[in-house]
Amino acid sequence: MNRSNSSASDRSNTSAGSDFLQLDVKDAPAGALADWLAGQLRRAISDGRLPVGGRLPATRVLAADLRVSRGVVTEAYQRLTEDGHIAGRGRSGTVVVAAPLPGARANGSRANGSRVNGSRVNGPVPRAPFAGAPGADVFDVIRAAPARIDLSPGVPDLAAFPRAVWLRAERAVLRDLSAAAFGYGDPRGTPALRLAVADWLARNRGIRADPDEVIVVAGVAQALTLLGEVLAAGGTRAVAVEDPGALGARQHLAARGLDTPPVPVDEDGVRVDALWASGAPAVLLTPAHQFPMGVVLGGERRRELMRWAEEGGLIVEDDYDAEHRYDRPPVPALRSMLAERVCYGGSMSKLLAPALRVGWLLPPPGLRDALVDAKRYADLGNAALPQLVLARLMESGELERQLRFLRGRHRRRRDAMIAAIGERLPGATVHGAAAGLHLTITFDAGFADTDLAAAALARGVKAHPLSWHAQLPHRPGLVLGYAASTPTVLTEAVALLADARRAVTGRGAA
Repeated sequence: MNRSNSSASDRSNTSAGSDFLQLDVKDAPAGALADWLAGQLRRAISDGRLPVGGRLPATRVLAADLRVSRGVVTEAYQRLTEDGHIAGRGRSGTVVVAAPLPGARANGSRANGSRVNGSRVNGPVPRAPFAGAPGADVFDVIRAAPARIDLSPGVPDLAAFPRAVWLRAERAVLRDLSAAAFGYGDPRGTPALRLAVADWLARNRGIRADPDEVIVVAGVAQALTLLGEVLAAGGTRAVAVEDPGALGARQHLAARGLDTPPVPVDEDGVRVDALWASGAPAVLLTPAHQFPMGVVLGGERRRELMRWAEEGGLIVEDDYDAEHRYDRPPVPALRSMLAERVCYGGSMSKLLAPALRVGWLLPPPGLRDALVDAKRYADLGNAALPQLVLARLMESGELERQLRFLRGRHRRRRDAMIAAIGERLPGATVHGAAAGLHLTITFDAGFADTDLAAAALARGVKAHPLSWHAQLPHRPGLVLGYAASTPTVLTEAVALLADARRAVTGRGAA
């Protein structure tokens, strides 16, 4: 007997359908509902829409959605269980246990995706991260590249995220939150976080700002995107950038149609004479800890820069990791010196976690309304609940305690990496050690740093080649994040880098 046969009552209302896989019983042949449903599930498993570990709806729920008898769904699930595609997991329900067919749908066409290191990646198999000039997707590509040790810069110690403290603050926020607070809010951000940010910047960065000046954004990346949009709409065609300087920041500005002429950086920071020569009306800077070279903008350069700004120039200040300092006193933010000509941005990405996507923007008065409008039309404002939790952490002193803890932890990791570089890579020059979450090392010319990064990745170590972050010719080098790895792992990583360098240059590490 064909167990898939179904009575007409099973199809009594074929206008029903399910959000799950967009199933519609009108597509099923008469008398074969269970066959059809089992085939749809197999196809979804094959093409990856139902990944391994994915949970299927309860039989009664799916039957109600499709308006068929529960026996139809039970029969389809039983067939996939017998095939080994799915299995019951008690209270966890029914889950997919079979891996999708590699690279193909059940009907034989190519799948709309591939698997990299066990995880599904939309689109074609990623190209080699270091083959050719970095494209718009380069950071997605390198994040997807498998590696045992990840020295990507800009990643804090994610294992140190204060989970218990966050949960306590979240419970307190939810306990006190009114029902009205769950509605749409101010696109500039919650008043609580804007006040907390203003207080934080006054205490830690010497910036005096009214909470009404603060715009909460989804990290500095969104701040640059919104600013690029507003500047381009106002007729600006170029924003000068430091060279070397952050590739990601340059990409966000270029995505809004802005040119990014390079301005050289030396041991005192950006060369203001070259900035004048560029003719750009705006410049993006990381003055407290220049990325990636780690220099601090010197006093005389600051004065030159202020004169440039007073003549009508706009400074975009990315204060991306200024709190992380170890061997030098704090450096005041440019925003504290000339608020009307500085657009200041910062975030929680380097202090807590990039996953929070919480940052802030303090624009000069002439740009504030346009940026608020751009933020409103982008997303109506950041999610309110994480803002309220973060505001409580900032107001309670927990964030300062976390920062003190991280400084000691990061210092030990930095010291371990520097010691390993001195032992294993004595020919390398270390830059930017006094602060931040990364080091940059440079070498004498004679090889391409993309080749070195590729050789390191082949040995299980992921790092950025310095040339990614430069538009002008520069010595080969690597940008190495150390905050997310233990001293033991960092020592091992440098040993593998030394081996990679020998493979690329054909000579010893010294």
